[in-house]
Amino acid sequence: MKVLVPVKRVVDYNVKVRVKSDGTGVDIANVKMSMNPFDEIAIEEATRMREKGQATEVIAVSCGVLQCQETLRTAMAIGADRAILVETSEELQPLAVAKLLKALVEKEQPQLVILGKQAIDDDCNQTGQMLAALLGWPQATFAFKIELADGKVNVTREVDGGLETLSLTLPAIVTTDLRLNEPRYVTLPNIMKAKKKQLDNYKPADLGVDVTPRIKTLSVNEPPKRSAGIKVASVAALVDKLKNEAKVI
Repeated sequence: MKVLVPVKRVVDYNVKVRVKSDGTGVDIANVKMSMNPFDEIAIEEATRMREKGQATEVIAVSCGVLQCQETLRTAMAIGADRAILVETSEELQPLAVAKLLKALVEKEQPQLVILGKQAIDDDCNQTGQMLAALLGWPQATFAFKIELADGKVNVTREVDGGLETLSLTLPAIVTTDLRLNEPRYVTLPNIMKAKKKQLDNYKPADLGVDVTPRIKTLSVNEPPKRSAGIKVASVAALVDKLKNEAKVI
C-alpha cells in the first residue's frame, strides 16, 4: 500500500510572529521555519504503518517555494521513502493545494492520503476535506487513532460526546489530530540518509493546475492589547460595568 503525506512549511510554533508594518501579512524574514506540527504527526503515523508492514511506500509532498525542500528532507529523515515538491512562488490557498494534491494522487495512485487537520499559520482546516471532495474519496477528520484491516481503515476521532469510530473503504483521506501520536526525534544519521533520498520537482503547470488566488487578503492586524483589570466594590457595581461598559450582558 502506498501512502501520500502532504506537509507544509510554516513559521515555527515557538516563534512569536510579527505583522508587517504595511499590514500586508506576517513578516517571515529571518524567522525560523519548520514543518507544520499536524503534518509531522501525519508523517510519523505513515512511517509507523510502513514499519508494521502495512504500507510499502511513504511519499511526502509539499507545495510552495524552493525552501520547502528542507521540510521534505525532514519528512524523509522521519521516515518518508521519497518526496515531491510542487514549486511555486504564488500564494497558495486551500483549494489550489487540494487541486495540486489531486493531480499528484492521480499520478502516484496511493491508497491512503494522511495529512494534518490544519496548518498553524492560516488555521483553515479545509485542504483535506476539499481533496476528498475533488477525488470523491471517503474521509475521516481529526483522527485520534488509525487502524488498517481487510482493505479498510478504521479511524477513531474525538467528538463532543466521547469517541466516534468510522470505517472507510480504501482509497481514503485521513486528517490527523494532536493526540494521534508523538513524532520521533530526528537523528543525525537519518538526516544524512535523507539527503540521498529521491526528491522530484514539479511546477503547477506540469500538473495542469491553475493556482491563481481566489481570495484577497485586505489587511493583517495584530489583536488589540488587553487593558488592565479593575476592582469593583460590589456585585452591583460589577453587573453595572458588564452591562453598560463591556456590554456583555
